[in-house]
Amino acid sequence: MQQDQIRNIAIIAHVDHGKTTLVDQLLRQSGTFRENEQVQERAMDSNDLERERGITILAKNTAVRYKDHLINIVDTPGHADFGGEVERIMKMVDGVLLVVDAFEGCMPQTKFVLRKALEAGLTPIVVVNKIDRPAARPAEVIDEVLELFIELEANDEQLEFPVVYASGLNGIASLDAGTLGTTMEPLYETIIEKIPHPTEDQDAPLQFLVTLLDYNEYLGRIPIGRVNRGKIRQGQPVAVLDRDGKIRQARIEKLFGFQGLKRVEMEEAAAGDIIAIAGIKDVNIGETVADPANPEALPVLKIDEPTLQMRFLVNNSPFAGREGKHVTSRKLRERLFKELETDVALRVDETDSPDAFVVSGRGELHLGILIENMRREGYELQVSKPEVIIREIDGVKSEPIERLLIDVPEESMGNVMESLGTRKADMVNMINNGNGQVRLEFLIPARGLIGYRTNFLTMTRGYGVMNHAFDSYGPVVGGQVGGRHQGVLVASESGSSTVYGMMGVEDRGIMFVEPGTDIYEGMIVGEHTRDNDIIVNICKEKALNNIRTANKEETVKLKTPRLMSMEEALEYLNDDELCEITPKSIRLRKKLLNKSERDRYDKQRKMMAESGV
Repeated sequence: MQQDQIRNIAIIAHVDHGKTTLVDQLLRQSGTFRENEQVQERAMDSNDLERERGITILAKNTAVRYKDHLINIVDTPGHADFGGEVERIMKMVDGVLLVVDAFEGCMPQTKFVLRKALEAGLTPIVVVNKIDRPAARPAEVIDEVLELFIELEANDEQLEFPVVYASGLNGIASLDAGTLGTTMEPLYETIIEKIPHPTEDQDAPLQFLVTLLDYNEYLGRIPIGRVNRGKIRQGQPVAVLDRDGKIRQARIEKLFGFQGLKRVEMEEAAAGDIIAIAGIKDVNIGETVADPANPEALPVLKIDEPTLQMRFLVNNSPFAGREGKHVTSRKLRERLFKELETDVALRVDETDSPDAFVVSGRGELHLGILIENMRREGYELQVSKPEVIIREIDGVKSEPIERLLIDVPEESMGNVMESLGTRKADMVNMINNGNGQVRLEFLIPARGLIGYRTNFLTMTRGYGVMNHAFDSYGPVVGGQVGGRHQGVLVASESGSSTVYGMMGVEDRGIMFVEPGTDIYEGMIVGEHTRDNDIIVNICKEKALNNIRTANKEETVKLKTPRLMSMEEALEYLNDDELCEITPKSIRLRKKLLNKSERDRYDKQRKMMAESGV
């Protein structure tokens, strides 16, 4: 296609504002699918975890034809923890569709993604989505967006952004908030008219930046990106420049363009095209494919640094190796370093111990998704409590500060504000629309948010909604921030939990296990009602004699145990605890399983603290 017939756009927004559903409609109404073709909802969310959780985790691209134009679309994640996916996409496109919910308006991630787009000099189109919601307030939302543009120092051209009103669910768009359209045509037309076409030189030496990676059993790794300069052909010899500037030779075996959800083989591509190539072994994100006669590297992708870290350890619990296929430190190391090839926002550092690795990422969800993928692949591992990464900036110890946006019912507002006050949060804004819901905006140290979500949902009886995104680094706040106030119930013996054993301790707190669960010494089986840990034996069996009968307790009802998801378990951890993760189980345990060893360690720690060591 001619350059002036190509448009390259990314769809960016806060989580749940309807990006992927909007892409669905753009695909359907462009005639990409046959009339009788079965297409899943949120067709771009192809990963199992994405479909289960209803969120986009990996950026993916597609292409639609509209009249005589080709529109390349990249769908990006909306969750703050996957910001690394958004940052690198900005190199592939010339414009962005900023999708904003017609009721919720600008949220923390809206600010983050828009800042990245404006810094890259991209042309924005604002799409006010969910215009058919009963409580939609499009005029106010546009004002909020304009204020955000001004706050982010957009230039004059970017401030003249066009606005399209849409309902992604119903597949309609309009240029006027008062009159709903019948198709997505106004959005297609705005993209063609407002987004600039590629202008790179097609006759200059080749440059292609690897921005996404896919894998095929027959073709191996398939790098996806934009041809930044020149032309590329099947069979062409190329030079590959890695991030350190080292050059190796390769040959392009196959070249693919995109049409809907399919890849279409092509002979040649030119500057401005978004394509996939095959034939380059061991290629990584951020590398440049260039002309062998003139190998020039494109600027390395600049990605924001991680803010949270955890230790990943080999599983050494008494149940190690029961459920997983991959249990050795070699397998764990291989898998973590393989993840680095596709996730540019992740860091993996080796430690003094060959069995432990420090893994740094953008947040609990970012690391939680990695752990979930690993357990589904058959890995067994243990992880420590998430910790924020403290940096020294201009001689001052600094920690990550998050911008937290909370929507709560009015009656829960006092409790929420009090709980956040103990976590060193500063309130910067409060909006009461008079509909019973209050929006509160805070700046809070990232460590104050660790473990807060469950507590927050309890306080608001499940009606509260919280969103947060990284804001900046600020001086470390003194004193304890957040953390768990309750102690735990720790198993004293190995065995299988019994109804009789659990009945004896259930008045001490909340149980985390059901009867018949395999238990080992040092495993955490419940939460204590007080702030100290206690040892309990829930494997105790009733002695059977002619007074007691075996079936007497069959009518006894135990309280429902709290069965934690993986994210809840990670949030719950304390410094002296680990979370054991296997393909079938999630268990909480003490680092030192034996009680006398724990007592000895605590005694040593107190003595060292008293002597000022």
